[in-house]
This record gives sequence, structure tokens and C-alpha cells, in this order.
Amino acid sequence: FFEAEGYNVRTYHDGLSALGALTDSPPDLAILDVKMPKMDGMELLKRLRQTSELPVIFLTSKDEEIDEVIGFNIGADDFVRKPCSNRLLSERVKAVLRRSRASDAGPEEGDMKPIVRGRLTLDPNRHACSWDGHPVRLTVTEFLILQALAQRPGYVKSRDNLMDAAYDDQIYVDDRTIDSHIKRLRKKFREGDKEFDAIETLYGVGYRYNES
Repeated sequence: FFEAEGYNVRTYHDGLSALGALTDSPPDLAILDVKMPKMDGMELLKRLRQTSELPVIFLTSKDEEIDEVIGFNIGADDFVRKPCSNRLLSERVKAVLRRSRASDAGPEEGDMKPIVRGRLTLDPNRHACSWDGHPVRLTVTEFLILQALAQRPGYVKSRDNLMDAAYDDQIYVDDRTIDSHIKRLRKKFREGDKEFDAIETLYGVGYRYNES
């Protein structure tokens, strides 16, 4: 199906061989199943995220909510449950690729100035983030959420606002998905700064970025 859509497709029969291939020759996007022999999708993504922010979609028959929460917590960009139509999956792939390519756009294409908020610097043209001058690796979705918060420090962004910033209109994600991305953002910053508290939760309302 994807080859007919014009994509170059590589398939792997187990998680271990997929990890090696995704690390050595990364594609534009990977679709992973939670259940795979030799190494499951969750473990594969954990290892992949140690060195790469490659866009990843989970396609799985597992319908337990906890699996979706865990998937987002370890860095998945989207989560699609089987059975689903080829058309739906194609639209989700296109949406993630659009976000990824927008983040990778050069200055001539994006022409967006870096966002500097105290110790935080975001460069939308290079999809680059740093804290106190030290780089922080973010996925496309994490970057877009943080950018939406940092653009207006002190202003509250609801979960719906953050969904709109990070996902296309035709894609619905629930509140817990945004919460998972925020949790992962905080974890990444606290790996370099244990006192990081710039992202504030306003319970029942949303989140805001406080400039430090």
C-alpha cells in the first residue's frame, strides 16, 4: 500500500534487526508494532530514543490505554490501533511527516527567528533546543508543544491549545497524551538541571511556561 503511495518501504521481521537498521540507516519515519519477536516495540523505542529523535508511530492491536500512555511517555509521536483502514494510517503518516519536515525546514523555508526565554533557546528552523547553552534532544511533537508554551511565557495553554499546536486538525488525541509529552519534556530537562521547573501545571486548566 505505501509503495503505491510513492514511499520507499523497508520491513523487518523482529525488533532486534529493526533497531540495527533504524540506527544505521534511519528512514524519515518508522511504524512499530508493540508485539514483535526478539525485542518488543516498547523496548525498541526506548533504545532508539537514546540516540535518535526519529518520528515513530505505533501500530498495534493492543487496546489497553496503559500501552498508549507508556508509548507516548517513551517518545512515540502517534499511536494507531488495529484494525484501521489504509487511508487512516496514511493520513497519520502524512501528518507526522509534515510536522517533522516543518521542523527541519531551513531558514529560507521557515524564516522563523529563534525563541529565547531566559535559559531556554528554541530554533524552529533547525528544530534545535538548548537549556543554559546545552542541547536538549526533543521529538517533533515535544518541540512543537514546548514552542507553543514558550512563545507566550506566563500565559496558560489548555490541553486543546497544545493539541492544536502539535497535531493536525484531523487527528484526535486525548488529554493524557499531552500530559505524557509534558512529563517527558520535564524529564529531559531535569537530566541536565534537576531544579528545572519552567513548565507549570495548572490543574484543571492546562500548562504555562514561566521564564527564568
